[in-house]
Amino acid sequence: MGSRVFLIGGGWDRAEVYEPFLRELDGERRVGCLVLDEGDGAAQFERYATALRKAGPPCTPVPLLVPLGGRFEPEAALDGIDGLLVCGGLTPAYLDALADCLERLPALLAVRGMPYAGFSAGAAVAARRALVGGWLLDGVPVCAEETGEDLAEIEVRPGLGLVPFAVDVHAAQWGTLARLVTAVARGDAPCGVAVDENTLLTVGDGEVRVAGTGRVHVVRPADDGAVLVRAYGAGEGFRLG
Repeated sequence: MGSRVFLIGGGWDRAEVYEPFLRELDGERRVGCLVLDEGDGAAQFERYATALRKAGPPCTPVPLLVPLGGRFEPEAALDGIDGLLVCGGLTPAYLDALADCLERLPALLAVRGMPYAGFSAGAAVAARRALVGGWLLDGVPVCAEETGEDLAEIEVRPGLGLVPFAVDVHAAQWGTLARLVTAVARGDAPCGVAVDENTLLTVGDGEVRVAGTGRVHVVRPADDGAVLVRAYGAGEGFRLG
């Protein structure tokens, strides 16, 4: 996977969840903030820029705004950038914005040794099999409708492949663990993690570590067709594979 990957489950209460990502950066710590612009992109960028500046060490946030329905072109956008933060919003729309560079972007990050951080939607699309939303399984609710990301049936699509597991976010706050359990149980993803808000998952060197105030819920398939769920708190970790 190359450089470390930092996945944040959402939330705005703990700016320090960005700190490990910032400490991974070299140079001037210019952070490209990829924001899907639904008309308020500049304001949304400032929200992330404020959190990054509070986190420390010092950094320079750079807006990378992509209009709704547009496509992200990483080669030009990441020139002079030391790290990429893919921000939050409507997860299927973020994946659409990245659709033309699902292979090019990870390769570019690897060549440049550029760390990736994902916040909420940005965490979900980092997966090889990206859980982008939905709240129904064959018409039966598995989580609240308002968590569906404008989708009805649960959908898993090809993602960036920066991590081998599916990612769901806002786990405790939105009750999305059940959605991830459903996706893994029916074989849409080999395994998955559901990340609480204000919680950071750092992935690198075959190991995953948890930081922040919440928990990370790891979902793995069992031999009998069921799934196993284990929760990890700050300071704990697990191996990939």
